Amino acid sequence: MTDDGAGTGTAWQLSEEQQLIRRTVRDFADQHVDPIAAEIDEEERFPQENVKRLADLGLMGMLVPEEYGGSGADAVSYAVTIEELSRSCASHGVIASVNNSLVAFPIHRWGTDRQREEFLPNLCNGGLGAYALSEPGAGSDPAGMKSTAERDGDSYVINGQKNWITNGSHADTFIYFAKTDPDERHRGITAFLLDDDMEGFEKSQPEDKMGIRAAHSVSLMLDDVEVPEWRILGEEGQGFKIAMQVLNGGRVGIGAQAVGIAQACLDDSVEYADQREQFGQTIGDFQAIQHKIADMAMKTESARNLVYKAAAAKDAGEDVARIASIAKLNASEAAMDNAVEAVQIHGGNGYSTDYDVERYMRDAKITEIYEGTSEIQRTVIARETMGR
Repeated sequence: MTDDGAGTGTAWQLSEEQQLIRRTVRDFADQHVDPIAAEIDEEERFPQENVKRLADLGLMGMLVPEEYGGSGADAVSYAVTIEELSRSCASHGVIASVNNSLVAFPIHRWGTDRQREEFLPNLCNGGLGAYALSEPGAGSDPAGMKSTAERDGDSYVINGQKNWITNGSHADTFIYFAKTDPDERHRGITAFLLDDDMEGFEKSQPEDKMGIRAAHSVSLMLDDVEVPEWRILGEEGQGFKIAMQVLNGGRVGIGAQAVGIAQACLDDSVEYADQREQFGQTIGDFQAIQHKIADMAMKTESARNLVYKAAAAKDAGEDVARIASIAKLNASEAAMDNAVEAVQIHGGNGYSTDYDVERYMRDAKITEIYEGTSEIQRTVIARETMGR
């Protein structure tokens, strides 16, 4: 792979600054992520030490202006960063993706000056954010959420439960969605900025998951949590609109994560095919393996191009709903396809934890599920394409 990660002859050529970011993140991953990736997966250990290192490099607030402690980087640079982290460890990729695109970005986009000053420096410099939308009975249908926020003078009292909250175990800042008008369904949803030390705010133990095991997911239980009115993000009743726009951008990050996984599968498969010998030659000399490698390379390159295109559209201020869904769907399916083929190329060794491809396969599956399942992506793409 070339320095810009896009390969020879593709439509995407990264700028010198973007190439520098890629090399910086790759060097960081080689030094700090690769050596612990398998270990933290096995132990389900959150890589807190690397979160601070990422913040020191300016990679936890990439889309936030420098005046609030961020890097002021573009979305393509952000996609490159998540891709490179995920090549080594998909858990690192999603930890950074959630903090950047699902928490810091919307606070800057919709927050008041007070909210920006209160929350963004912490998120950019070692604090951690989480995005609390999903509920036990409201995953793909957030309008069906049961969390409520009732006004009480200058405050709101929030009750409810959220689940599958990535970063929740270590986050100190949460964007929490609740209904201020339950009769209005999605039009009655409001976004709130919460701290994890508020009275009545509790977290579960991390879920025991199949993949991205070092990126903890927890349930949140809120029992009469009092939240001052100034902590509303945007306006009352604007929560659903904010949530959907945030997810559109967030799909760029998950698409980049999937590209990183797909590339890791390809890299490891090429290396293994050049070393493993059967019938007196390396398995890479067999056309059957070569065709698998060719398909994996094709899927990785096409996925990367679509993700970068979606990121560039975000940078241009365009409506990214359609292209972000296309990019996320394509990249997640490429990651899963490549993971399956990587295990197959490795044969019995691919089924062993001695090789990383079994971890890639477990990690790849979640990219087809979170921040909008593949089925939801196809619905969005169809509606946007047909104008419905």
